[in-house]
Amino acid sequence: MKDRKNNKKRTGSNSRPSLKKFSDRPSFSKQASVDAENIVIGRNPVLELIKSGRTVEKIYIAHGEHEGSIKKIIAMAREAGLVIVEADKAKLENICGSKNHQGILAFCTDYTYFSVEEILDYADERNEKPFLLVLDGIQDPGNLGALIRTANASGVHGIILPKRGACGLTAAVFKAAAGACEYVRLARVTNITDTIEQLKKRGVWIYGADGDAEKDMYGTDFSGATAIVLGEEGKGLSRLVKEHCDFLTKIPMCGQINSLNLSVAGGVFMYEVFRQRKE
Repeated sequence: MKDRKNNKKRTGSNSRPSLKKFSDRPSFSKQASVDAENIVIGRNPVLELIKSGRTVEKIYIAHGEHEGSIKKIIAMAREAGLVIVEADKAKLENICGSKNHQGILAFCTDYTYFSVEEILDYADERNEKPFLLVLDGIQDPGNLGALIRTANASGVHGIILPKRGACGLTAAVFKAAAGACEYVRLARVTNITDTIEQLKKRGVWIYGADGDAEKDMYGTDFSGATAIVLGEEGKGLSRLVKEHCDFLTKIPMCGQINSLNLSVAGGVFMYEVFRQRKE
């Protein structure tokens, strides 16, 4: 392939706090909680949050949930001097707006986004050709979380999201990502097409995922600096974004169903890039 020319700090003392009872805390707007970037729910997401060193303000544990992985989380939280509060499951549901909290949630500082340049510099520091995922209007938090999880596993250096008209980091995204949000560099940008042009100037080739493309992914060379662009669920790439891509490529399909879930399709593309880079 031709070449184209976090300061984090954990809060809390070293003292060993006891499990406090949930007391007078103001009620939460369920929608505001669902959309918040400072609430992490689920056992593995909270575990990885503590390990990452991002500032954790408070951890809520459901009554009776002291076995299995939660026991390990409590031990880690105590060692870090974090505040642990015991509450009933209904309170946890009210805070996070979901029943899918697995008996634990954490309040933390908002995620600190990276710039596109910082993501590219990170790839340079690792002496690797940049590998990015660009999301053009993703809406579903489950899809976003799953893509972040796969990106971490497949060696993606960073993910680029639009600031408006798309899903951001929410409790549901943190849960679906299973802790990967703490390790994947995410950037939010005002204009995806302008960002694509910025990437081109830094030597990155832009590959748009398009079901109508002439060439499929197995006939596409991803060995250079690569950005895979995925469109919105059910709509695909927007016209302007498609026009700014260097190449369009698709996943070959042989069955009666002619499309895949966005996070599945993204995973297929990411691992094809991973496979080619390992050869």
